[in-house]
Amino acid sequence: AAAAPGALLCALLCAAAAAAAAGGGPGGSAEPGAFGRLYRGAVSINAERLYGFAYRSQPGQVDAVRVYVNSSSENLQYPVLFVVRQQKGVLSWQVPLIFRGLYQRTYNYQEVSRTLCPSEPTPETGPSDQIIFVDVASMAPFNITYELLVTRLENFQLETNKAFNFTASPSQPQYFLYKFPQDVDSVIIKVVSDAAYPCSVVSVQDIVCPVYDLDHNVEFNGVYQSMTKQAAITVQRKDFPGEQFFVVFVIKPEDYACGGSVPSSIHGNVNRTWNLQRTKNLQVTIEPSIKKSVYVQAMFFSFLSFLSFYLGSVVVAFVHYIRVRRKASAGRLSPEDGSGIMTSSHPITASTPEGSSYGAIDESSSSGGRQLASPEHGVPPGSDTDSSVEEDSDFDTMPEIESDKNVIRTKVFLYLSDLSRKDRRIVSKKYKIYFWNIITIAVFYALPVIQLVITYQTVVNVTGNQDICYYNFLCAHPLGVLSAFNNILSNVGHLLLGFLFLLIVLRRNVLHRRAMERKDIYTLEYGIPKHFGLFYAMGIALIMEGVLSACYHVCPNYSNFQFDTSFMYMIAGLCMLKLYQTRHPDINASAYSAYASFAVVICLAVLGVVFGKNDMWFWVIFSMIHVLASLALSTQIYYMGRFKIGNFLSLSLTDLGIFRRAAMVLYTDCIQQCSRPMYMDRMVLLIVGNLVNWSFAIFGLVYRPRDFASYILGIFICNLLLYLAFYIIMKLRSSEKLLPIPLFCIVATAVVWAAALYFFFQNLSSWEETPAESREKNRPCILLDFFDDHDVWHFLSAAALFFSFLVLLTLDDDLDTVRRDKIPVF
Repeated sequence: AAAAPGALLCALLCAAAAAAAAGGGPGGSAEPGAFGRLYRGAVSINAERLYGFAYRSQPGQVDAVRVYVNSSSENLQYPVLFVVRQQKGVLSWQVPLIFRGLYQRTYNYQEVSRTLCPSEPTPETGPSDQIIFVDVASMAPFNITYELLVTRLENFQLETNKAFNFTASPSQPQYFLYKFPQDVDSVIIKVVSDAAYPCSVVSVQDIVCPVYDLDHNVEFNGVYQSMTKQAAITVQRKDFPGEQFFVVFVIKPEDYACGGSVPSSIHGNVNRTWNLQRTKNLQVTIEPSIKKSVYVQAMFFSFLSFLSFYLGSVVVAFVHYIRVRRKASAGRLSPEDGSGIMTSSHPITASTPEGSSYGAIDESSSSGGRQLASPEHGVPPGSDTDSSVEEDSDFDTMPEIESDKNVIRTKVFLYLSDLSRKDRRIVSKKYKIYFWNIITIAVFYALPVIQLVITYQTVVNVTGNQDICYYNFLCAHPLGVLSAFNNILSNVGHLLLGFLFLLIVLRRNVLHRRAMERKDIYTLEYGIPKHFGLFYAMGIALIMEGVLSACYHVCPNYSNFQFDTSFMYMIAGLCMLKLYQTRHPDINASAYSAYASFAVVICLAVLGVVFGKNDMWFWVIFSMIHVLASLALSTQIYYMGRFKIGNFLSLSLTDLGIFRRAAMVLYTDCIQQCSRPMYMDRMVLLIVGNLVNWSFAIFGLVYRPRDFASYILGIFICNLLLYLAFYIIMKLRSSEKLLPIPLFCIVATAVVWAAALYFFFQNLSSWEETPAESREKNRPCILLDFFDDHDVWHFLSAAALFFSFLVLLTLDDDLDTVRRDKIPVF
């Protein structure tokens, strides 16, 4: 070799000649090889060829050699065998080189190019002489021609912040070396291509020979991703003791792994070659990742941003306390503005039965016909007592006909006193079940979720398969064993604001209890009845949304999508229930039926993701369920729970003469009611609501959206917004006011939700597609070089939910000085 010293060249010739004499056989030959020279020859069972190459490596310099071979033969029975021997390893392959795809399809390549594993001399040894032998052989009984070219790579080592372009194919993979600079602890490898296909794989491997650079073995070592147009891998110095690694690029023989089409058949053309049909131009750039100080800044930003809400709440509470003290010192009757708690200097007289009702109508007995406990009977005011009485039975045993619920709830104009007649303590216990049930659900739901995502993260770390989790790899910052710590950290807002909301509700609850202990007449007969069980459940749901969203983002994928959406459905449902409960405290749904309904919705969401992509039958069934559920719920709302479909059907089966009366009922309650409805406001709301829900059902049936989970969530949110808008409009129509605090919360909710939804629709990944297709949507960080668009969605959605909860909590504070028999029901 021209680059080798004279002594090395002589030794190489002697070794080559000895090898040829020992194993070359008749017609064998040996010759020294020169880098950059194309060798042509022929081999058979009677003749093989041996080439020797030598070069000298300098300390601190990594020299890589690439071997290119080609054979014109397409005979798979007698391939040409190439064996490359180095100082520390042997590399071999055959030509034609065969790759196998899906359904055992085969793809043959006659041109093969491989980079030999480089050896780097240590500074202590000084320059070292490297020798390479290339042995060409075949078992064919006839001569097979070949070509051989050995070159030294000039651009084998990648440089920081410098783009490098190259071409690769399945039979000609590429890999390069990268060394960490002294001041860099983490880098991100960015690979881009103008063409989506052919599908490729990017792998990061330690400096170990052999290098796994073929389709069938690239997954055996290191970290890897499939790729169409874009890929990104974050690499940390601590993971590589030698502070250097190989970046390997492999082109797959088929595109099905990246979501591409699969060739229908290659039968009748089994010897077809694919040398020039699957080449791909790639560009790789290695950039320094963020420093540790950015992690600290991001954590401070996350916590301080939401702790400022605590400070604001303390300021509002302090200002409110000062106002109340000033009014109290002036000796005036003073509602506690913004908190819904009244204070009064007029105690309840003994003639007011505190436990009997919190309506404006005095009663001496409960719906069960028994005397209710009162302060005179030894039960402390405001205390809760155990009771097995079903508070929503179909029959009332009260002697007064005007107190029968079927009479009251069918009045044309209803007031809050008509629907707040039940014992306060029993109703309060009913709503406390929401709180205890959601805690139970949260514990049993969260424990297996946490265990599962830990397993997922462990599998990713052990196997190196980054196709398991659908991260935004251009903004995925690892910390410890977590691959995307930023997506987890951004959920801290749900936890902090959920806990803050619980504190606010607790404060109101304590003030309400104190007012009850003072036997405050305003607390008992004025304003909206105070039941806090649903509010506590909403706060727990907000906290659990943060916990489960963080768990989902440990490894987001197709198998755990429901972790991120389950409590979203519950939050939307609880908000609707709370809004309805405000003016219908006696007839709101029980916790058991509500959570059972949420469970059905979650089951439908799972079935929709599994079957909703291509199965028309699922969409037909779901649309029917959706429409029927809307009609059934509308009937319950319109008739205030007095229309019993089950009772109607049972009577129809036992009394044949009832069909005539049933026809009259259907005519008067349906046809005539639609033209001249008795409850106009409710009818308008229900008509609009049914039109919205039927539109969703038709849209789903026609377009069959792929993201079924978001589709159901959209149904919940639209119904919630519709009901909230109706509630506010009816409130203003009834000459009720919006105090400054709820008005501010409404404006803040609208603004923050609008901003949050903008970032929500910036899709950065999608588990509905293949991992390679999902990475095409990846984008760089936009906040502090640490958070991406989805993280900003987490921040803003947490704040938006908090403000939404405050709207429900403070919306009717203006009614605290209004008697309940003057507050309309709508």
